[in-house]
Amino acid sequence: MTDKISAISDFLIQLDALKSVNRRTYINGGERVENSAEHSWHLAMACWAFAEQLPEDYDVTKLIKLALIHDLGEIGAGDTFLYSKHRDSAHIQERESVKQTASHPGNPIGDIVELWEEQEMGESKEAKLLKVIDRLLPFLHNITSEGRAWRDNGIHKHQVLKMHRFIERESSEIYEWFIAKLEYAVERGWLNTL
Repeated sequence: MTDKISAISDFLIQLDALKSVNRRTYINGGERVENSAEHSWHLAMACWAFAEQLPEDYDVTKLIKLALIHDLGEIGAGDTFLYSKHRDSAHIQERESVKQTASHPGNPIGDIVELWEEQEMGESKEAKLLKVIDRLLPFLHNITSEGRAWRDNGIHKHQVLKMHRFIERESSEIYEWFIAKLEYAVERGWLNTL
């Protein structure tokens, strides 16, 4: 048993590297940027909360697993900013990183790659909700930090609309909230409109 505990401990230290991957999203109204591990935890909690409120019947255990694993590839690939020109190809390096993490000899979780692929492809109702909430959280942080990450990176309203438009087909109620907050941000001058 001691060897198994040592192997799992080594695996957990590998996972700990996610705490060193910084994002561009500011937390607590602009205090500092969050790291990917913090984001994954926050996403898991947010998905759970939304699953309890929405009328759809979600597999909450699966949803939380998808949330916890969704940024695991960033251990090796780093975080790709939502508005980066490299956004469309980020999954390639992330996929390789997930496979490398899953192959760790101390990994007792047999379905890491399958779960990561499911959240990446977004076909199940849980994966679709995850995608919505994953976009919603950085947006919410931008609202509470007076658009700090948007302002730091010269983000325009049309970019935010483009990257969040899919939410409308998944949840009209969430999309309506998003549009109202987006207009609020524009009125405050936190987003470029040209």
